[in-house]
Amino acid sequence: MAKNFSKKDMIKLQNLLRKSKKTITTAESCTGGLVASMITKISGSSDIFNGSIVTYSNTIKNQELGVLNESLDKFGAVSKKVVSEMLDGVLKKFEADFAIAISGIAGPNGGTKNKPVGTIVIGIASNNNIKKIKTYHLKGSRISIQKQSANIALSKILKFVLKTIDN
Repeated sequence: MAKNFSKKDMIKLQNLLRKSKKTITTAESCTGGLVASMITKISGSSDIFNGSIVTYSNTIKNQELGVLNESLDKFGAVSKKVVSEMLDGVLKKFEADFAIAISGIAGPNGGTKNKPVGTIVIGIASNNNIKKIKTYHLKGSRISIQKQSANIALSKILKFVLKTIDN
């Protein structure tokens, strides 16, 4: 199970972003806005968070983020290609400096042999086109998989921001 992203970690992330006048956004599918909710639990998050989007359906991924139908058809929503396009779309839509995108199969249904329940693709990016996208295979209940996904994404973006921003 993923380590919990603590309130202390969130404050550190937000202070780093605030100090460097940077913003963050999210494009979420299987987590249904959980990452955005975790960000906004901290007072003053509006300084670093312009907004986010939950793109649960492929239609909305295409319409709101510009994810190509060809990518959805060829690779499926739970793929590095689609998450990469989600990152591009959400960075542009919210004019943010950093982004998180998540797509996956939280279960208990919806898994296949090639993409079983717990297959989650998490991407992080900066607006200067640096991206890191990884596929995870998580275990647990639907809610547990969603929480693990959010914790992983936030931990990854904190490390990414620390490396990217000149302190």
